[in-house]
Amino acid sequence: MTQKTLLLTGASRGIGHATVQRFSAEGWRVITCSRQPFSDKCPWPGGRDNHVQLDLSDPADTINAVGVIQEMLNGRLDALVNNAGISPKGPDGERLNTLDTDLMTWGKVFHVNFFASVVLARGLKDELAAAKGSVVNVTSIAGSRVHPFAGAAYATSKAALAALTREMAHDFGPLGVRVNAIAPGEVETSILSPGTEKIVEQLPLRRLGQPAEVAAAIYFLCSQESSYISGTEIEVNGAQHV
Repeated sequence: MTQKTLLLTGASRGIGHATVQRFSAEGWRVITCSRQPFSDKCPWPGGRDNHVQLDLSDPADTINAVGVIQEMLNGRLDALVNNAGISPKGPDGERLNTLDTDLMTWGKVFHVNFFASVVLARGLKDELAAAKGSVVNVTSIAGSRVHPFAGAAYATSKAALAALTREMAHDFGPLGVRVNAIAPGEVETSILSPGTEKIVEQLPLRRLGQPAEVAAAIYFLCSQESSYISGTEIEVNGAQHV
């Protein structure tokens, strides 16, 4: 059988890192995208040869990368996972709200967290259609409520990405392409904000999520086990949303 291919943004750490490991373990070829060069700290096969360095906050760079990615594909893309996301903080690490986020920061956040997903999916629609593939957008619990640490630009970009998921499911469906989203809550990564333990105390499951648990949900939405699921957003947060 032909090896399946995943294109993943934001692969170098946390959820992205775990997602590469899960798909690699399942025998998939994984093409990664990030603004950093490939790191030797990313222990998966063929990683350096399947890495595209691009700045998703730069519209021109993102558009130009589509052609580079197409040359790496054999006319088929089985899954696109839009995982990259940024949430800038203030000078002292504080949350940036609607009153103190400058316009340049709003633009950069939306280019990475929202517009890049549109550019990549639309640019690679023929390859996705050829494989009857799947798109997974990684949103956030912050997209549905005010979060104590996630900034306003991040939160609204994730809310927009959830709405985009529904629109894309409608538009890509006739091509045989499914589009879904996952909304992680508090996941144990290196970028957790101080004070997260207070949130964990209130979670029904009373623990942080693990990156591998989020990666498992992503894999499910890219597999045939979810072949009739499209246009939905799965909460992966230990019942934090209830």
